[in-house]
Order: sequence, then C-alpha cells, then structure tokens
Amino acid sequence: MTHRILLLDDEPAICEITSILLKKLGYDAVITSKGEDTIEAYRAALAQGARFDVVILDLTVPGGLGGREVITALHKIDPDVLALVSSGDANDPAVVKFRDFGFTGVLMKPYTKAVLDATIRSVI
Repeated sequence: MTHRILLLDDEPAICEITSILLKKLGYDAVITSKGEDTIEAYRAALAQGARFDVVILDLTVPGGLGGREVITALHKIDPDVLALVSSGDANDPAVVKFRDFGFTGVLMKPYTKAVLDATIRSVI
C-alpha cells in the first residue's frame, strides 16, 4: 500500500526537492504552497475516500495560512489527522510543544531523505 502525503510549503525549491524525495521513497505526494489549498486538498481527499496518511505543514506561509492555522482547520475536518510541523526554528513554541498545537511530530528543516522517511514512518 502506498502512503499518501500532503505537503504545505511556500518555498518552491523545498516543494520540488521534497516532492522528488517522497516519490523516491515510494510515497504518493501532493504538494501545496497555500494553506487554503492544503485544507481543500485534504477535504477533497476525504470526500473521495482517499485520505492522506500524513500531512507536513510549514509553520510560516507569508501572506496566508501557515501550519498553526491549517492544523486547526484540519482537526475540525478530521480529528484523527496525522500532521508533522515543519520548521527551521527549533525554538518555536509549535515545535517545542508540538502536541499542544495539534501536531503528531516534528520535521526540522533542512532534512535529509533518511530523516524525512524515518519521521513519516514514526507517525504512520
């Protein structure tokens, strides 16, 4: 069974590289760059009976919904959503106390292929 991953990140290079890594690791990846699109992609997948196994949410999306806002919306849609907070700031409260913010785990940037895979597997 192929696991489905939904990634939110506003940086095109991270989206491109992570998409390649996820595909090489055997995951089915959907990439979004706006929080609103992430919420809609998750909602649509649930409606089609093809939920995402893990969502990876960048905390900061300039001019739009970031990880904190998106995880709140996703929990309203699906209380069982599994989400990783993704950030380069190890001191951010949403990273330090990720469970308090509704996240299942943390994926610190920059990450390697091995760390990406191990982190995803740790929450599935």
